[in-house]
Amino acid sequence: MNAFEDLARLLDDRIGMTIDPRRRTSIEARLAGVMADCGFSDPQEFVRRLRSGLDPALLNRTVDAMVTCETLFFRDRAPFEAMRGIVLPKLREARRDFRNLRIWSAACATGQEPYSIAMIVDDMTREFAGWRVDIIASDVSQTALAAARKGLFSQFEVQRGLPTPMLLRYFRKEAAGWRVSEHLQAAIDFRQINLVSDFGALGHFDVVLCRNVLMYMDVERRRDILRRLSAQLAPDGYLLLGATETIVGLTDDFVATPGFAGLFTHRPQKRANVRLVVNS
Repeated sequence: MNAFEDLARLLDDRIGMTIDPRRRTSIEARLAGVMADCGFSDPQEFVRRLRSGLDPALLNRTVDAMVTCETLFFRDRAPFEAMRGIVLPKLREARRDFRNLRIWSAACATGQEPYSIAMIVDDMTREFAGWRVDIIASDVSQTALAAARKGLFSQFEVQRGLPTPMLLRYFRKEAAGWRVSEHLQAAIDFRQINLVSDFGALGHFDVVLCRNVLMYMDVERRRDILRRLSAQLAPDGYLLLGATETIVGLTDDFVATPGFAGLFTHRPQKRANVRLVVNS
């Protein structure tokens, strides 16, 4: 087995990432860059070191180089319109006695998705006055999370999907770019989480966004993650996937919302069987 195939197996084992053989040239170029930076000349030695588990920092560096962090504010627009027009109003009505919502951005990359959510929630301050709204944002990449926590975006990044009124309201201009307002940063709890691993300790959620990440995994990984997401999503909660992602052939737990690509709810007959993980 060559180093590329061994690395592909390793990434599948550790983070569930399936590498398309057609991307071999670009993956090998990324691998060569990490090897050079870390002082390795033998690809097999490099992969053996990764597999040993003795160098977590090296594994994190490799994962950072391999994962795709392509994202933008309010990506695909429709899911966020659904959040504002359907999801949050319905949950507000359903939770009016508890006044508590939990939202999870499960593959947040450099933060544009959770910041988009936070802007929507903040813009609905009147509707959610007196509420506790927790936004958890996670990713497997330490580098992406560091950028997300920093909250500093280039002119190019803020021009991709972010309406000008929101840019002026929630960001301030600095020499290096545009900085997210402190109160928006404080609204988000960023964590490093590997979706392949157990995430049950996070507790239950009313909304889960797991967008544009399952597409990089094989069928069995997708089924497993969807099964575990179903267990932690409230019976009347909402799951949002990427606009081109599907649950067909993967799970019977969810049903699509007509007119909103990527928006799913628990199938009615499944709702009574959903096990909620109680927060500690």
